[in-house]
Amino acid sequence: MPGEAVYPSWIRRIGAPLIAFFVLTVALSVSTVHAVEDTRKVSVVSFGLFGDQGVFRREATGAAQVVADRFGGAAINVQYNSKKGGSATIEGLAKSLQAAANGMDADNDILFLILTSHGARAGLAVKAGRLTQTLTPSNLAYMLARTGIRYKVVVISACYSGVFIPRLANPDTLVITAADADHPSFGCRDKAKWTYFGNAFFNIALRQAKSLKDAFVVARSLVKKREVRERFEPSNPLMAGGENVQPLLISRP
Repeated sequence: MPGEAVYPSWIRRIGAPLIAFFVLTVALSVSTVHAVEDTRKVSVVSFGLFGDQGVFRREATGAAQVVADRFGGAAINVQYNSKKGGSATIEGLAKSLQAAANGMDADNDILFLILTSHGARAGLAVKAGRLTQTLTPSNLAYMLARTGIRYKVVVISACYSGVFIPRLANPDTLVITAADADHPSFGCRDKAKWTYFGNAFFNIALRQAKSLKDAFVVARSLVKKREVRERFEPSNPLMAGGENVQPLLISRP
């Protein structure tokens, strides 16, 4: 027919197989990418460090469940202290992080750490019965580095928790804190279920947000409104690092 391209017979013979091979190659590449994404695991470690007040136990437990529900926690390790004692100590945290790492793909899986306690400029208070300790930014940085896990998320709900950001935050480690390095956070009453930040971030924002960044933006606004309403000096929650890990954490419907 006029205008119709005429190809040698050998081209016509190999054309269909070549097209089929190309389609199969593309399909296999796409399926491989999805397979890696689908097998990426999130391991959650959540510690309520201060045993003299029940709010930290409840927050550690509730936050771990919300994270697992939203991002598919393959393994969840929740520990907390009480007035009688407990294993949520510095040594206990180091062991738990290493145990979680032993069951993970160090280059692909994501370690999600949640810490809730009282805080000071020196670090986080650990209280288990008569045992008292301070978890410093250097302590925690060493523990996390020792796991060998590349992708990490660390959420710290405590006063002055911004002191941890300089030591922890980097492109592979996202750090979210309830306050900056110079201000307290609020809501750590003994019988409360959540602190102000824990409620805003985990209990409200993260249950609906599609990403950690979206949840943080909503939570920061909620916390600020509550603090202003109650005439507290703003705690200034912070988020830093995590440029490489944020795209990997896609929330479930």
